[in-house]
Amino acid sequence: MLLHDHLDGGLRPGTVIELAADTGYEGLPSTDEAALEAWFFEAADSGSLERYLETFAHTVGVMQTADALARVAAECAEDLALDGVVYAEVRYAPELHVGRDLSLPEVVEAVNAGFREGEQRAAAAGKPIRIGALLTAMRHAARSREIAELAVQYRDDGVVGFDIAGAEEGHPPTRHLDAFEYLQRENAHFTIHAGEGFGLPSIWQAIQWCGADRLGHGVRIIDDVTVEPSGEASLGRLAAYVRDTRIPLEMCPTSNVMTGAAKSIEDHPIGLLRSLSFRVTVNTDNRLMSRTSMTKEFSQLADAFGYDLSDFQWFTLNAMKSAFIPFDERLAMINDVIKPGYAALIGPVAP
Repeated sequence: MLLHDHLDGGLRPGTVIELAADTGYEGLPSTDEAALEAWFFEAADSGSLERYLETFAHTVGVMQTADALARVAAECAEDLALDGVVYAEVRYAPELHVGRDLSLPEVVEAVNAGFREGEQRAAAAGKPIRIGALLTAMRHAARSREIAELAVQYRDDGVVGFDIAGAEEGHPPTRHLDAFEYLQRENAHFTIHAGEGFGLPSIWQAIQWCGADRLGHGVRIIDDVTVEPSGEASLGRLAAYVRDTRIPLEMCPTSNVMTGAAKSIEDHPIGLLRSLSFRVTVNTDNRLMSRTSMTKEFSQLADAFGYDLSDFQWFTLNAMKSAFIPFDERLAMINDVIKPGYAALIGPVAP
């Protein structure tokens, strides 16, 4: 289960090189696959969200045609399925892919076609997966209402929700209230990147002003949790509200360390938040830039916090409960796929 994965952050290095050659994109740091993979990781591993985001110029640069978008989406589905993911919500910003005269609907249709192709290939390989798309608007731009309308237009054709992303500081989510109010009127789902590169005000605005269903990252909610020398934790009013109302936190441990949102995996707030029973989920964010996968994320958490398969089932169920597909479909995934899968590994777990 994966709720927070960026399409333009998960390309295969070889695909980046091939698409650059096919589309005439110039400026790649290297055309050697291993060297390019290393460059993405090293450039992103700076401790700065802004520097991390700069690496996307190259992946977005090669994703400007319908064929390129479809290929990347299909490979994304295949790669996630190969890693054992059975359901994923993958996000991308349509406004970033119109540099070669594609219209916004053409971008969405190309990505949707790619996801369906990837699902078919994965199923044929014995690794079934379902992909739902999240349409993202850039928080520093002014197209959020337009992208929100696009998400509603395609919500019966593979798009399950909306998001805003980009550098948080100086670009509060309240700048996009028109989009969020529109989505609420349309009974549509949305998540907001908040509490990654900026603190509690970003989270508060995302929830209380904008009405977010989920928080993208939400790491800085830890700033509203006080741990006494005795080890007892007390929650401020915002943290208590997030926990009490079961607002899902889309946490991405490796990415959070790379952008400076957490000092290390061992120091990541996910450990405390899990012990306090926040609705925490584990995600990859950008598999290329962070050189990660769901398997790696879980493995690192096992090493850092001693988590076992029962803990990973808890994270997985949290994610499926928080997905943007209909309730009956979520329930079917839980009862027919996730619980039997974990039961085969660890034995039946009492409700």
